Amino acid sequence: MARTVGMEALEQKIEKAQERVIRTKAAYDEAVDDLQKLLDKKTALEEQEIIKAVASSNKSYAEIIRFLTEAETEE
Repeated sequence: MARTVGMEALEQKIEKAQERVIRTKAAYDEAVDDLQKLLDKKTALEEQEIIKAVASSNKSYAEIIRFLTEAETEE
């Protein structure tokens, strides 16, 4: 026969579960924020690399734009 749980015990379990969900969500939100900051830093570094490569290239502005737009249309 299944053991019946009293209303008070059930309420305590629900409260503990809610607290755990709140803590877990806070940790998740913090982890997502940290990840976004790291991805933003990576994007900024990639953009700097592209700018340096363009600046040191012997290609003209028109050649670079044509290359980039051709690459987009091929995909």
